[in-house]
Amino acid sequence: MAKKKFDLEKHLAEEHHELERGGLLRDSILGGQDGLVNVLGIVLGVAAATLETRVVIIAGLAATFAESLAMAAVAYTSTKAERDFYWNQYEKEKKEVDEGSPTEVEEVRELYRRKGFAGKLLEDVVKKITSNKKVWLDFMMHEELRLDRPDGDSPTKSAFIVGVSAFIGSLIPLTGFFFLPVVQAMWFSVISAAAVLFAAGAIKAKLTIGSWWKTGLEMMAIGMLAAISGYAVGAVLGVVV
Repeated sequence: MAKKKFDLEKHLAEEHHELERGGLLRDSILGGQDGLVNVLGIVLGVAAATLETRVVIIAGLAATFAESLAMAAVAYTSTKAERDFYWNQYEKEKKEVDEGSPTEVEEVRELYRRKGFAGKLLEDVVKKITSNKKVWLDFMMHEELRLDRPDGDSPTKSAFIVGVSAFIGSLIPLTGFFFLPVVQAMWFSVISAAAVLFAAGAIKAKLTIGSWWKTGLEMMAIGMLAAISGYAVGAVLGVVV
């Protein structure tokens, strides 16, 4: 049987697609989990303090819009800061590589020495790397600074995904208050939020690594902690105030 030819371009495209999917998953979970957990704590706290559906809905919607916009803004600024940091470091390294800095050459030598290279083989590798400025620069960014080019991380795209996910996640614990009495709606919020968090954790584990049920329980536990905290604060204030 003929050996199948390795398609490098296809392999790189598949890896790039996996990275993009990982970024999408990260942003979706970040926004969705944050929106759901925060609003869950707020609506339970307000419901426990007032037992008034109208007040809970107003507080929940206010928190939903504020949370979504805040998360989108944070995602935008953090992603942009990460990109700016990378390119700032890139320009510094590029200047040193363009000038053929002896220090940069010695850094390449030391990095390969740590990998077990020595003697003539080490010098041949160093010479090969430093003979091509693009290869040399990419090597220094990846091996010395441990920085990967943020080509797929668009600040606008990240902000949109995080913001929309936070908005959708925030509506989950609020939904029950539109068609159920306050006490039943509180139970509905807790149960639906727990189910969604568990499912999100399980999906995350399936697409990445780890036990699906452990990750699901972990995310659910975080949400329930927020629910208990929100309810406790609301219950205390409802009695005291």
